Amino acid sequence: MEFSFLTMGTASALPTANRYPSAHILTVRERLFLIDCGEGAQMQMRKFGVSFAKIDHIFISHLHGDHLFGLFGLLSTMAMAGRSGDLHIYAPESFGRILSFFMEEFGEGIKYKIDFHPVKCKEPVQIFDSRQLEVFAFPLVHRGETYGFIFKEKTPQLNVHKHLIGPHNLSLYDIARLKEGNDLVRTATFTDEDGSVVEYEETLKNEDFTYLPYKPRSFAYCTDTMPFRRLAGWIKGVDMIYHDSTYTKEYEDLAKSTLHSTSAAAACCAIEAGAKKLVLGHYSSRYKSLDTMLEEAKAIFPETYLAKEGMKFEIELEKFK
Repeated sequence: MEFSFLTMGTASALPTANRYPSAHILTVRERLFLIDCGEGAQMQMRKFGVSFAKIDHIFISHLHGDHLFGLFGLLSTMAMAGRSGDLHIYAPESFGRILSFFMEEFGEGIKYKIDFHPVKCKEPVQIFDSRQLEVFAFPLVHRGETYGFIFKEKTPQLNVHKHLIGPHNLSLYDIARLKEGNDLVRTATFTDEDGSVVEYEETLKNEDFTYLPYKPRSFAYCTDTMPFRRLAGWIKGVDMIYHDSTYTKEYEDLAKSTLHSTSAAAACCAIEAGAKKLVLGHYSSRYKSLDTMLEEAKAIFPETYLAKEGMKFEIELEKFK
């Protein structure tokens, strides 16, 4: 059951020869979610073997070109490829007028339905819900309306300990009730010393018969943003964070003035959130080498990694017994 994050673009506003604008693929159990769609996104998707046809949901953090300019070419390519299924786009509400302009001027060949879901919130709010996954949007601190996203697997159905089924004569109905989280109250019997059959009520506690098969996984996308206190609380306990890391500490003042983060600030957020893994991205074009950026973050939060085009970061499934 794959849960992975593929980085296809790690540049900030100015792309370089080796770094593309923001575009990423989150894979959750064979479902693909595109997060941001900067210029060249569809070229990167082809390069890294991402199927356009498997993308039904696109999440746009904000309306700056380095996160958006690749979307319109992708929509046109999907149409030329014969797409027929609905496409869902989640973006700040002002994206609606941009989409309307695109459809009026260039949408003649687009036969599939584009379902736009406006995002506007001051606190985390659920914007997507399926049987196995839910997605929440939350505001970030940047120029214009900017949102982060947290993807959470839902708690799986409980499993029943197989070695207890026979000794307790559990029926299929009993097993189903236990998997739903219920205790079992049923009539049982025993034979006393006189040979009489005595009925009594017994309760089988759910916690004694079931276990969670695996720990639900989670991923938070936090770019572009300057540090702010509430962020860590909103993404508390997440398995992996992708965080704005535009500058090193040397340019902390520049990070503040442009409403971005340093690698050290990203690492502090990961610690406060109790995250397991931090992935840095959205690098300024001034950096030829990212070694200092990684060193600064790892000194604070050791489980820090540099995103690079084509890298995939896995969130492993933690099974329980």
